[in-house]
Amino acid sequence: MIKAIIFDLNGVFLKSEYLTKRIEEKFNIPSDESLTVLKESLKETRLNPKVKIFKYWRDLFEKYKINITESEFLLFWFSGESLVNDFVLLSQELRERGLEVYIFSNNFKERTEYYRENFKEIFDNVNGAFFSWETGYVKSDPEAYTNLLNLIKVKPEEVIYFDDSKENIELAKSIGIKGYVYIDFETTKDILVKNSI
Repeated sequence: MIKAIIFDLNGVFLKSEYLTKRIEEKFNIPSDESLTVLKESLKETRLNPKVKIFKYWRDLFEKYKINITESEFLLFWFSGESLVNDFVLLSQELRERGLEVYIFSNNFKERTEYYRENFKEIFDNVNGAFFSWETGYVKSDPEAYTNLLNLIKVKPEEVIYFDDSKENIELAKSIGIKGYVYIDFETTKDILVKNSI
């Protein structure tokens, strides 16, 4: 019997254009350069809240003689994201039917704080939200899933998990979680119906 539905956050509850594309359009910095910085910055900041992500970006902006502060850059990044209200309503509906709903995200401290401040409706309508910088595990680590199950006190077979990363879904499946690669809202609803939810 399914007791909990777990959703990725970005690409599901929140949508946005690629940051690298937005940086290229606004600052004329090639996407491949900003993508390199993005990947490098996330490796550490997803797990270490003491590290400020802007330290990785400062050199890139200086290289292109762009004067931008940390707060200006973070606002530029995070304000490019918008709420998918259908998922807030779905979460409300699932919880009204007695299911638990959780967010499971590989996100760093500054972004999480922005979300909690600016997208309160997400956090008001889930049972809990788990971020890698708080749990100490990223989703590429199988321990991330067993740790999450322990935190929410459910068995793998009692969970359905949606994530836009096939690799994350395969890892979740490897420990017995019923996982699905997220495609879109309607497909998600169809999958829930097929699982008698």
